[in-house]
Amino acid sequence: MKNTKPDASKAKPYLTGKPTDENTVKSALKFFGILLLVMLMTFLVSSIANVDNNVIRIIINVMVEFIILLIFYSKGADQGTEAVARGEILYQHIEKGQDVAESERRIPFHWAKGYLIGLAGSLVFLVLALVFLPSAQKQLTGAGMLPSWMESYMRRTEVGDALVQYTQASPVTFMDILRLIVRLSVMPFISIAGTENKDLLLLMEKLSPLLVLLPAISFGTGYLQGPVRRTLIHTEIAKNTKKRISRERKARKARAAREPKGPEQLN
Repeated sequence: MKNTKPDASKAKPYLTGKPTDENTVKSALKFFGILLLVMLMTFLVSSIANVDNNVIRIIINVMVEFIILLIFYSKGADQGTEAVARGEILYQHIEKGQDVAESERRIPFHWAKGYLIGLAGSLVFLVLALVFLPSAQKQLTGAGMLPSWMESYMRRTEVGDALVQYTQASPVTFMDILRLIVRLSVMPFISIAGTENKDLLLLMEKLSPLLVLLPAISFGTGYLQGPVRRTLIHTEIAKNTKKRISRERKARKARAAREPKGPEQLN
C-alpha cells in the first residue's frame, strides 16, 4: 500500500460553507438509517457473541464497537471530501466572476457540519436515553416461576395465596420498552457489562446519553478529514502527472534513438 503524505503546496483554495444547508435533513435521515441498520447487525452479532467467557465476550464487543465507529468515521470522511471538492468548484466560479446562489454557498465544507448531521441523525435515541436516565436503576432478578418441587405448596391454603404472586408475570411498562430501546442503541457496551454485573450494567445505562453520541462524534471527526483527503488527492494527481510526463519524455528519447540516421556524407 502506498504511503503518500499530503503536500500542503498542492492544496487548492475552496469556498467555506455554512453549518447547515439544504441537504442537512437528508444527510441526517441517511445517518439515522445507517444507524438503525448498524444497530440491527450489532444486536445479531452481540447475541451470537454472548458467550460465558468474559474475556472473549469483551474482546468481541470492543471490536464490534470499533468497527461501528470506523464505519461512521469513513462515511463522514467521504462526505467531508465531497464537500471540499464542491467548495473548490464554487471558489473557481467566484474567481471567474460567475454568480453563485446563496443556497449553493452553504453546501461546501464547514467544520461543524459533520457533527450537526451526526447529532441530528442520533437525536431520536439521544432523547430516549435522556428520558430514560432519571428512572435508570439496578435491575434485580425477580422470583419468576417457582421450582417444580414447590408446586405442591401452591395447593395449601395457608401458603398458596402468598406464593401465587411469584408466578404472575409483571406487566410490560413504558419504561421497560424504553430501557429495551436504550440498551439496543448501545448494545456493545451492554454486552461488555454482561447481564450478571448489575452495577456495571446500570453504569452503562446512565452513560447511554453519551455512548449513543459516539457514532455522531466519529462521523463528525471523519468529516473534518475532508481538506486533508482532498489535498492528498491533489498530491497523488500531481505525482501521477509528473510520472506520466517523465514516461512520455523517456518514450520520446527512446523513439528518437531508434530512428535511422540519415546517410553519411562521403568526403
